[in-house]
Amino acid sequence: MARDAFVAAPAATPDLRQRLTAFVYRSLPYRWSLGSARTHVLTLVPADPWPGDADRGAALIAGAYAMAGRFIQSETPPWKGVGQGTAFRRELHGFAWLRDLRAAGGDAARRHARLLVEHWLDHHAQWDRLTWRPDVLGQRIMNWLSAHDFFLASADDRFRHRVLAMLARQTRHLARVAPGGAGGAQQVDALRGLIAGVLAVPSAAPALPRALRLLDRAIASQILPDGGHGTRNPSVHLSVLRALIDIRSMLRQAGETPPESVQQAVDRMTPALRFFKHGDGRLALFNGAQEGVAIQVDAALARADARGRPMKSARHSGFERILAGRTLLLMDVGAPPAPGLDDAAHAGVLSFELSVGRERLIVNCGAMPEAGDGPVGDWHGVLRGTAAHSTLAVADTNAFGVADGGGVERRPVTVEAERMAEQGAVLIDASHDGYRPRFGLVHRRRLYVSAGGDDIRGEDALVVDTDPLTGRPKAADRADAFAIRFHLHPDVRASMTQDGAAVLLRLAGGAGFRFLAAGAGMALEESVYFGTGTLRRTQQIVLTGETTPDGANVQWSLKREAKA
Repeated sequence: MARDAFVAAPAATPDLRQRLTAFVYRSLPYRWSLGSARTHVLTLVPADPWPGDADRGAALIAGAYAMAGRFIQSETPPWKGVGQGTAFRRELHGFAWLRDLRAAGGDAARRHARLLVEHWLDHHAQWDRLTWRPDVLGQRIMNWLSAHDFFLASADDRFRHRVLAMLARQTRHLARVAPGGAGGAQQVDALRGLIAGVLAVPSAAPALPRALRLLDRAIASQILPDGGHGTRNPSVHLSVLRALIDIRSMLRQAGETPPESVQQAVDRMTPALRFFKHGDGRLALFNGAQEGVAIQVDAALARADARGRPMKSARHSGFERILAGRTLLLMDVGAPPAPGLDDAAHAGVLSFELSVGRERLIVNCGAMPEAGDGPVGDWHGVLRGTAAHSTLAVADTNAFGVADGGGVERRPVTVEAERMAEQGAVLIDASHDGYRPRFGLVHRRRLYVSAGGDDIRGEDALVVDTDPLTGRPKAADRADAFAIRFHLHPDVRASMTQDGAAVLLRLAGGAGFRFLAAGAGMALEESVYFGTGTLRRTQQIVLTGETTPDGANVQWSLKREAKA
């Protein structure tokens, strides 16, 4: 078609290409090309094993839309509301919340689902840059199909035929444009929806071989040898694993043999998901992740049907895991994600999280899904910075550059880690040189966890880099301020001792810990926690000091208090 010539024209600038693409996709001839005949039958209705949230479903019926860290109360669906942000609109137009209405149950939920879908059909049947974007389109196709038995099977013929016709049109468009420049998890979302649509809509069946080839390439470029996802984000990891489980299930349901790449990826990713799971059943907060919901994590592990214990060292992903008694420590010892997978990367290198049983003690601050106006936009950038992680920062700067529009600007050359174990105790010795170009300093962190998990010790050192020509320390003539932060979970109660020499920490379950430090000043300050996507106030322990010509060395310990 002429559309392909417009899109592929090498002389066109990106802006001009986008305008030409929009012109073609909105044109009457292109809309005709998607077909107008109604589809009256589906050859596949994919099962949806994923749990919904009944409370969230009830809120939707009441007109409360809470998505991507934003909340909108509206009597009509806020498809184009002001100030929503891209992430909110992506989630809203993706229709994954249909399973929340299903979880709420009853005729009211079913009627509301039909009302919202029909309202969407009335206002978004034509191409739009965001709502018809491949990843959003893929989510919508998948979610409409998998919610078929909930809201569509018992609907009247007019509504049912209208939805099926739109499913066919969207699948044909997605088959033409996928992956459409999408990368990372968004690419997998697009391909899952395409495969679902191709298997369900008889006229789209010829597109299946290409969809599977694209999926093979996506898996090869995103899934690391140790099973981690290339974004180094546990939330994205869970999302992609769920998508691959869905694809495997749909292909089997249709009598097709899933590609080996899909099964191999599921087999590798399942132990890696267990790796990031805290004792509360939810996920660690690295590189833009949020806790998630324990029942959803467990559902993915159960549906994966893949055995394998979590590794102690995920070297390709860049993480270490220490489980000692009831204590779990997870540490980021990796370089930033590769370009193309680094949009949401956080500068939390050498940060760690610590939980005891089902309770989190030391955390990273979490993430907001996107930048925007107002308080959401302010927090998005802050939470990507080094100071929002339980690690060391020099002069209030980031360990590597995180760009305002997403991605990484300035990368450490080297991030190294060594793990040593003896009689059940573990020592991790790690370093990164992200502060070398500007400050001539290398951050070295050593973390020790006793065999019983009741004694955690750390050493944070700033090692002065030596000029190879003169042999002199590069930072010898100045003092650089540094801060080592230990962000506490909101459920932890913290108090300084009267002389300020220690911080006493008390978990909600009653366990107590004493934090001590030498080589830096110590204070207890305010902090924030976005682990669940909304703001919660909390506290942080902050150790501060300045470098000397010899650098800096701070030692600290966290020991469990004996019960009285």
